[in-house]
Amino acid sequence: MSGNLPSRLGVLVSGNGTNLQAIIDRIEAGDISAEIACVVSDKSDAFALTRAARHGIPAVVHENIGFPERRAYDAATVEILRSHKVDLIILAGFMKILTDVMVSAFPNAIMNIHPALLPSFRGLHAQQQAIDYGVRYSGCTVHFVDCGTDTGPIILQSVVPVEQDDTEATLSARIQMAEHQTFAAAIKLVVEGKIRVIGRKVRISA
Repeated sequence: MSGNLPSRLGVLVSGNGTNLQAIIDRIEAGDISAEIACVVSDKSDAFALTRAARHGIPAVVHENIGFPERRAYDAATVEILRSHKVDLIILAGFMKILTDVMVSAFPNAIMNIHPALLPSFRGLHAQQQAIDYGVRYSGCTVHFVDCGTDTGPIILQSVVPVEQDDTEATLSARIQMAEHQTFAAAIKLVVEGKIRVIGRKVRISA
C-alpha cells in the first residue's frame, strides 16, 4: 500500500455476516485502527444488515436489479463506496465476482477471504472440493482481489486439518473460526501500512 494509510472500510456482504461481526469486534476493541464507513449488501434479507444496525454502521441495500449488466452494477457500487469516502474494500461473504470496473477503481485495496488454501480449490464449495480431493489440510486465504476468481496476491493463510469424517458443514465451521482471526489480522496489517504488493507477491514488514 502507498500514500495515506487506509482507515475507512467499506464491507460488502451477502449473508449472515460473521466475518463482518469479527471485524466490528476487533475495531471496537481498539485492535484495528479503522472504522467501517458503510456496509453494502446485495441481499435485502442479509443478517449482516442487522449486525451493522446494532453497531450504528451505515448500511445500503444494493441489489442487482435494473442494471443492464454487471459492469453497470459495479459502477453504481463504486459510487456508493466513494460517497462514503471508503478507501479499503472488504468482501465478507459477498457472493459476486467483481468486474474490472470495481478492481480498477480500488487497485490493491479490495480484500477477500476464501475458505481454502489458494491456489487450490477456487470458486464455490471449496470445502467440499477439499474433502472430495482427499487433502489432509485445508484452511483459509486472505488475498487482494483482481479480475480472476480467487486469483489475487495472497496476504495471509491459516491451515485447518481435514478430519477423516468431515462433511462440508463440519469443515466449513472449523475453517470459519480460522477466518475470523485471519481476516482481522490481514486487515490490521493493511491499515498499519505493513503491506507492499510486488507483482504477485505480498511483502509484510515488521
